[in-house]
Formats: sequence, structure tokens, C-alpha cells
Amino acid sequence: MSELDLQQLFSQLQGIQQKFAAAQGELAKKSVTAEAGGGMVTVTVNGLLEVVSVRLDPLCVDSRDVKMLEDLITAATNKALREARAMAEREMGSMTGGLSSLLGGGT
Repeated sequence: MSELDLQQLFSQLQGIQQKFAAAQGELAKKSVTAEAGGGMVTVTVNGLLEVVSVRLDPLCVDSRDVKMLEDLITAATNKALREARAMAEREMGSMTGGLSSLLGGGT
């Protein structure tokens, strides 16, 4: 690769890095919500895979059945994380698709 090619590659990589940072900022603003137990437990996760909130229907809070509540929270959290991960992959996919063509792997 010539020096010009390397300079162009570095310039393009810097542009991708800036787009990546901007996309992460946008993902932080987006969120998905998932439910378990017919809506008894609701968990919201942002695009950075951070749990933003957990809402419990007061009817599901029973000190005699803590295990069920734990299972519902786990199920809702895992579902929300899967949905947020899929959202992030969709958002970032367009950017990473361009990376392979930059490195000579384009179609």
C-alpha cells in the first residue's frame, strides 16, 4: 500500500470512528421495554444495554413467593437485553458493513 492509500485509509477510519461515537450517543437515547408474567414485570433497557427501569405490578409482590418474582424479573430483563442488542446491531450494522469494503472485502 502506498503512503497515499494509508492516509486515505486512516482518514476513512477516523470518519467511521466519529460515526460510531455518534451512533453510540443515539443508542443511549433509545430504549426497548419487555414484559414478563403478562405485564406483571416490565423492564426497560437502553441501546447501550443498561437497565433503565424495572416496574413491578404490586399484585406480583408476595413475600411468600419471592422466587416467582425473581424469575419474572430475570425473564423480562433477559428479553429486554436481547431486544436492545438486536436494536444496537441494526443501528451499527450499516456502519460496520462499510468497514469490510474499506479493507478490500467489498462485493
